[in-house]
Amino acid sequence: MSDVVGATSTPVIKRIGLDAPWLWLAAGWRDLWAYPSVALGYGGLVVAISWIVTAALIYADAWFLVLPLAAGFVQLGPVLAVALYEAARRVESGERIDSLATFVVRVRSPLQLAVLGFFLVFLTMAWVYAAIFLFALFFGLQFPPLADLVPTLLLTYRGVAFLVIGTAVGAGFAFAAFAISAVSIPRLLERDEEAITAMLLSVRAVRENFWPMMLWAWLIAVLTAIGIALFYVGLFITYPLIGFATWHAYRALIGDSGRA
Repeated sequence: MSDVVGATSTPVIKRIGLDAPWLWLAAGWRDLWAYPSVALGYGGLVVAISWIVTAALIYADAWFLVLPLAAGFVQLGPVLAVALYEAARRVESGERIDSLATFVVRVRSPLQLAVLGFFLVFLTMAWVYAAIFLFALFFGLQFPPLADLVPTLLLTYRGVAFLVIGTAVGAGFAFAAFAISAVSIPRLLERDEEAITAMLLSVRAVRENFWPMMLWAWLIAVLTAIGIALFYVGLFITYPLIGFATWHAYRALIGDSGRA
C-alpha cells in the first residue's frame, strides 16, 4: 500500500455482497485479539469517559440528555475511533503496534479530518436539540423524575409515541452521519484529500452498495446499543471491534487506480 501524501489516484467503489459486513466483523475480531491490550485499553478509555459524562449529567440534573447523547455517540463514534483505524492499518501492513501507537496517529489529512469532525459534531448537536424539542413537545417543560422515567416512557401513550417518533428522527440523523463517515474517516487517515470529496465518496459507497451497507449500519447500531445497555461496559469489546472492522470495510469498498 502506498503511503505517499498527495499521490495521484482515482478512487474506485467496489461492489460487495450481503455477507461482507460479517466478514468485516470477523476480521475486526481477529485484529482485536491480535493486540488485546491495545484494543481493550482504548475500549476502557471510552467506557471511562462515558461513565464520567453520564455521572456529570445526572449530578447536574440534566439526566434527560443521557439518552440522546448515547444515541449521538453512534454519530461521533467513527471520528473518535481514528486511532483504531490506524492500529488496524498497522496490523494489516505487518507493523508492530503498542499502547502508545494507539494514540500516535499519522493522519494524512488532519485539517480535513477536523472539518469532517465538525460536520459530525453539528449533526450530533442538531439531534440533541431535536430530542429536547420532542421531549418538551410531549411532556412539557417539566421533566418527570428520574425514578418515573421508564414507566412514563413505556407505560403511557405519550411515552410510547415519543419513543416511536424520537427513534425515527434519531435514525434519520444517524443515517446521515453514517452515510458521510462510513469510509471517509479511514480515507482521510490514509490519503491527502478534501473532506467534502471524502464525504461524497462515502455517500456514493453507501448508495452503490445500499443493502450491504444498511446491514453494516444495523450491526453497528446493535453492537453499540448492546455496549451502552450494559452500562457502557460492553463498549470494552464492541467499540474496538467496530473500529477495527470499519477499517476492513473501507479497504473492501474503496480501491485506487494509483495505489501500489
